[in-house]
Amino acid sequence: MAANVLAASGGVKQVICINWGTKYGAPFINRLYAMVARNITPPFTFTCFTDNRDGLRPEILCEDLPPLNVEKMPVNTKGIWPKARLWGPKLGSLKGPVLFLDLDLVIVGSLDAFFEIGDANDVVMARNQTTPFERLGQTSLFRFPVGKLVPLQEKFRADPQKVADEYEFEQRFVTRNAPGGPKFFPRRYVLHFRQDCRWPLPLNYFLAPRLPADARVIIFPRGLLPQHAIDGQFGYKGRPATPLGHIRGLFSPDRREKNAFRYLRHYILPSPWVAEHWRE
Repeated sequence: MAANVLAASGGVKQVICINWGTKYGAPFINRLYAMVARNITPPFTFTCFTDNRDGLRPEILCEDLPPLNVEKMPVNTKGIWPKARLWGPKLGSLKGPVLFLDLDLVIVGSLDAFFEIGDANDVVMARNQTTPFERLGQTSLFRFPVGKLVPLQEKFRADPQKVADEYEFEQRFVTRNAPGGPKFFPRRYVLHFRQDCRWPLPLNYFLAPRLPADARVIIFPRGLLPQHAIDGQFGYKGRPATPLGHIRGLFSPDRREKNAFRYLRHYILPSPWVAEHWRE
């Protein structure tokens, strides 16, 4: 299968990402490129579809954001629906299978195997670990042939709000509507930081989040970014603190998380291994 996948892209491993607005930008894109370069066997390309090219490394191939032609994007939704720009008939000059990576994931092992699974025409997704009883894919990392997802873009464009309301997350929409159905990368290839790396209560107060030996990529959904893990901060709402300091916060009238059990669970020690990998 590997020969088939790479033959469809001229023997080149094609990695892509997308960036819009000001939330991420050049520091995240440059880090992602550097992680890819350290963990892939050439030849490869790294293409960023973006509305701002300032500060990007010269090795990064830049393309404008693909057109979407939607008058009004969905509101009050949890999904990251601007990713639908990538589902069109063209992605710059790229042809064949492309591997999409979110800007806030951390690469900790070889990416080569992501180009060795399935057929060149397959949509291959990471598994979503947060819904174990639902056969759901994860679009933080997935591979698809350029143009294969046009039917999804057309369905989304016809009524963006209806699609977002029905599916909630874009990954559910892709999973349920991918032509021919999706295939999946091995479960342990792509791990979830909250679920697979941090320790449960009370071990989270004594042990730093672990890096499983068989991981290749760690994803950071739901507002907990790599820098938070490095600092020992449980997402945007958390605050770096010593274990004792966090426990004392349980009795503070200003505690943001009102549920005591959730508050105690939402604590992590700093994760030095994230800093080792999440760098240029």
